Amino acid sequence: MAEAISPLDPDNMPRSPGATYQDLLDTDTHEVPEVLREQSPKFLGNADVAVTRYTSREWHEKEVAHLWRKVWQFACREEEIPEPGDHIRYDIANLSFIVVRQNDGSIKTYPNACLHRGRMLKEFDGRASELRCAFHGFAWELNGDLKDIPADWDFCHVQKDEFGLPEIPTGTWNGFVFINPDPECGPLDEFLSDLDRQFQRWDLSKLYISMHAAKVMPCNWKIAQEAFCEAYHVNGTHPQILKGLGDCNSQVDIWENCARVITPGMTPSPLVGDVPDNEVMRAMLDVREDEPLPPLPEGMSPREWSATMARETLREAAPDLVDVYCDAELVDSIDYTQFPNFHPWGAFNRIVYRFRPNGDDHRTCIMECFLLMPFSGERPPAAKVRWLEEDEPWGKVVGFLGQIFDQDSFNMPKVQAGLETTYKPGITLATYQESKVRWLHHKLTEWVEDAS
Repeated sequence: MAEAISPLDPDNMPRSPGATYQDLLDTDTHEVPEVLREQSPKFLGNADVAVTRYTSREWHEKEVAHLWRKVWQFACREEEIPEPGDHIRYDIANLSFIVVRQNDGSIKTYPNACLHRGRMLKEFDGRASELRCAFHGFAWELNGDLKDIPADWDFCHVQKDEFGLPEIPTGTWNGFVFINPDPECGPLDEFLSDLDRQFQRWDLSKLYISMHAAKVMPCNWKIAQEAFCEAYHVNGTHPQILKGLGDCNSQVDIWENCARVITPGMTPSPLVGDVPDNEVMRAMLDVREDEPLPPLPEGMSPREWSATMARETLREAAPDLVDVYCDAELVDSIDYTQFPNFHPWGAFNRIVYRFRPNGDDHRTCIMECFLLMPFSGERPPAAKVRWLEEDEPWGKVVGFLGQIFDQDSFNMPKVQAGLETTYKPGITLATYQESKVRWLHHKLTEWVEDAS
């Protein structure tokens, strides 16, 4: 049974020596919104998390039965299916669904299976005027109504009004399309209520997909996801950015169905002590020692400078926001996770992650990164997904951020291999810095263990 979640006093909790994230916000040059001032630390116990959650076929099958078949999950963005007949195939574990734009502009989802002999209806994303099976030709309208049975004289036992495609619960939030394979599920707005309240200031529906990259990773989906749920690993995995990233200054907040880690940028890690401003900038701008740095105006901090540059870069695309958003919204990593696997970042961070099992294989997973961008005028078409080969670096398509991904990716198969061979029955997590990881497993216990 899941342990009870206990609130922590923000002024009396485990934290790094030195400035807190709230202390850094006090230096902001703009008004800081309440969403960043809110603190919601939680104590979720100190028990180890069972290794079998990453290595066991039995646990994977429980996840499929009690999580992936039951939970609301991000399937696509609305701009990926802009016109009637546009459809995307969404797969999770051993399940497959078709998400289809309707003639009236609404969106419906169906199991990706013909009602005749079960062949999948759609193998690829695309546009169609009907949903026709390539095996025998049974066809359905976009709204799921039966359209055509070849040689229908031989199917007098099929009642047309009872042979429509089953409709899967579907909803939208901030431009994202969510589906739930469970016809008896609760409402999407209730499931996303914590996240929705947090994102009232940040309307992601006004953005578009400027980049979408995906890669099969040789590890369980939770191993990949958890690498992006804490900043504690920066010291060991990304030492080159320690001088410019306040890893231990991160603020971790836990609600019911979502959690976040806010990591301040353009400030040094408490682990390296005082760092000159030029070294802070060199670390975060990825500028070599033998290359010149942009000039830092006298009296301006690296955080203020970085926010000022971001405002000017984004002014044309988002003129109504750049002078309203505070420095932190333009500089810091505001990384949310909506249970179980949806990771939208707040403010102008642009990033969205998704992690899911690679088919029915619990030892590999699919990691995806979307970059969302503001635009002026007509919405640009959504970028198509770019699948990376096994040995192809993330940096090839994601830029500087991809270099960070490549360092994280280097660890992932080693974590899987270590968990397969360890004699220790569980992993040990920090109380505060890794509390978002603890929260994920707390929720998994509720959905998977307590339900089975």
